[in-house]
Amino acid sequence: MGLGARRMDEREAIMKVAFCFPGQGSLEEGMGRDVAEAFPAAREVYRIGSEATGLDLEELCFSTPLDKLVDTEVQQPALVATSLAILAAMRDRGLEPDVVVGHSVGEFAALAAAGSLETGTAIGLVRERGLAMAEAARQRPGAMAAILGLADEEVEKLCRRIVGVWPANYNCPGQIVVSGEHEAVEECCAEAAGLGARRAVMLKVSGAFHSPLVARAADRLRPAVDRVKISEPLAPFMSTVTAKIEPAQRVASLLIDQLTGPVRFTQAATELIRSGATTFVEVGPGNVLSGLVKRIDRGVKTMSVNSLESLERAQEALAR
Repeated sequence: MGLGARRMDEREAIMKVAFCFPGQGSLEEGMGRDVAEAFPAAREVYRIGSEATGLDLEELCFSTPLDKLVDTEVQQPALVATSLAILAAMRDRGLEPDVVVGHSVGEFAALAAAGSLETGTAIGLVRERGLAMAEAARQRPGAMAAILGLADEEVEKLCRRIVGVWPANYNCPGQIVVSGEHEAVEECCAEAAGLGARRAVMLKVSGAFHSPLVARAADRLRPAVDRVKISEPLAPFMSTVTAKIEPAQRVASLLIDQLTGPVRFTQAATELIRSGATTFVEVGPGNVLSGLVKRIDRGVKTMSVNSLESLERAQEALAR
């Protein structure tokens, strides 16, 4: 399958298969259960993650209703554990990435996939990240909204003009999430509608994530990140903070920066495509990233691996 996992610097434009790891919101009831039942390596990920977090991740992912999983501090470790469990099953079938990328909290799964973080370390950090973000949101509430149908530059101009709102997620051309104070986000939505936005939708979130309003989350997470060992990635790690391939010595600061800065998924995916990525495999619940990549460039191949059935399809497609 392409080049396999190996070291590569950003000057080498020979990537083929990118594994993408989804962020918060990509939840499914019973996520990962069929894969864990079929692959002992996948079930072992849930065991390791449960030990690292003090949560029963099998119970949360396999049996818990979605409305009980929405809290940030629970959702994030459950999501990353499921992504890594599915990855373990894929590796059991001999599937490896040429490069990895993650959306927001998905970067922790991407780093584990690249060998920079141990599985338990990654899931444990995500648990701490979720707790830090939830606490920051309680201390300084905020809002987020998706603005659809405007050029990125137009939304950026609005954010510069309206005090208290910032671009949070560059998801694909014409789809930006903004984050900030409630009134500022609402004003941004109203202004965007006046400029011809197709939709401006307030999101069901507890805080103004990926904005300066959650700086306390970064302060709380920093010591935990500083304590862990981050190895040089075996498969190149594309950061959605910088939209560049980043080495191990930069990872710790980037994991902190991403809490208060925007997720540049559009730019990161575009750079991967420019560098030779032709296939994007979304590893984890849902298929959000696959849809975003198609909107970024319809010429690339995308697939989502979120179940045993989809794993079988991916193995067949990637073996060609």
